[in-house]
Amino acid sequence: MPPRESADAAAEDAALDGTPASARDGSAVAQRSATASSASSTAADLSDRYGRTPTRRRRDRSILIGAAIAFAAVLVSWVVWAGLDGNAPLVQATDLGHELLDERAVEVTWRLSVPSGNATACIVQAFNEDFTVVGWKVVEIPASERPLRTFTETVRTAQEANTGLISHCWLR
Repeated sequence: MPPRESADAAAEDAALDGTPASARDGSAVAQRSATASSASSTAADLSDRYGRTPTRRRRDRSILIGAAIAFAAVLVSWVVWAGLDGNAPLVQATDLGHELLDERAVEVTWRLSVPSGNATACIVQAFNEDFTVVGWKVVEIPASERPLRTFTETVRTAQEANTGLISHCWLR
């Protein structure tokens, strides 16, 4: 059985109450228009209440488009930055050893690999048995035509050191 419209149900109820046919027809038409306007106003009220208005949809769409554009801009920026960063010369430092000179000094030996003609700087650190830095020194290394060189540097310490290491190097 197909569902009945509310206006048809109201007309049927009026017929059972003994309302005249002419009144029934007029009231059914009036009731249909009242029900239709009531339904549309209820739908409009609910849409307004829960934020499903055309203005809200346009605003949400604008926010979504703006977020997509911002994401695309960040992605393109990152790709460009990462691509250009690969052109920097590679600097590598490798620890070769250390020698404890006395309670207040350690000598660190390392090999530096840097493209020819680049001046660099390196941080040499001394550590105690708890791996706490007890001394450090920044070593400035002038440019050279030799890409691979070995250096030895003495680091003064605040406490007795157990080891000495090269921390990191960078281009100047």
